[in-house]
Amino acid sequence: MRLLGTLAIGLLLGYAALAALLFVFQSRFIYFPEMGRQDRATPAQLRLPFEEARIATADGETLHGWFVPATGGRATVLFLHGNAGSIVHRLDWLPMFQRLRLSVLLVDYRGFGQSTGSPSEAGTHADAEAAWRHLTEARRLPPGRIVVFGESLGGAVAAQLAARVDPAALVLHSAFTSAPDLAADLYPFLPARLLTRYRYATLDAVKALRCPLLVAHSPRDEIIPVSHGKRLYEAAAVPRQWLELAGGHNDGFIFMRAEWVHRFGEFLQRHLPA
Repeated sequence: MRLLGTLAIGLLLGYAALAALLFVFQSRFIYFPEMGRQDRATPAQLRLPFEEARIATADGETLHGWFVPATGGRATVLFLHGNAGSIVHRLDWLPMFQRLRLSVLLVDYRGFGQSTGSPSEAGTHADAEAAWRHLTEARRLPPGRIVVFGESLGGAVAAQLAARVDPAALVLHSAFTSAPDLAADLYPFLPARLLTRYRYATLDAVKALRCPLLVAHSPRDEIIPVSHGKRLYEAAAVPRQWLELAGGHNDGFIFMRAEWVHRFGEFLQRHLPA
């Protein structure tokens, strides 16, 4: 009995230690800016013209980005990427945007790529606001010709921005409903909702949208269950479109490139005619 009691206490202490670890070092489980830090690829590798962008945030950070113009551009995409890597790892999206005559601003959050600072939830939202101001103020682009595009964690950032600024449309690729919801799915053996210090309330933002919405998600997504994408789609009270992807979380676009171009083009034609 004493042995069983000792084992039980050990398991309880280990469980408490794991919960404490996740609580204290939570940001390290959310942001992975170091991935591919030494990679120096640019749109030039795809033979695309581009401009380096240095964008000042309201709280004094400097964001790095690329503005990639499209010939005869019909609109501009503000691309907000996921929680790992940098804009260097999003070059594969550019041919699709070019084909659809969409210029694009890819921007790294603070602490990612060549941007200054350290990532945080408030920081990512401030960075999206700064990128939006860069397009609407520095480049004088009309909000009605800007599509906000969010990938994974970037979907939460994009949805919050779109609910505030009312762009031409919002695209959510493999997005989650909220950080506590996702934590509960990823760590069902822990009281994850109580431990999560991040909100990233995508679902709440989607409910407040006034612009059209395209939601893309794969049933085989091994990180963010497709149920998150379906809840986001069903919660929207605006014109909406669903695109079911193939493949996993990080390769759905690769598997569905032709379908992406076709369906995204249809979406644009319906809600943002040339």
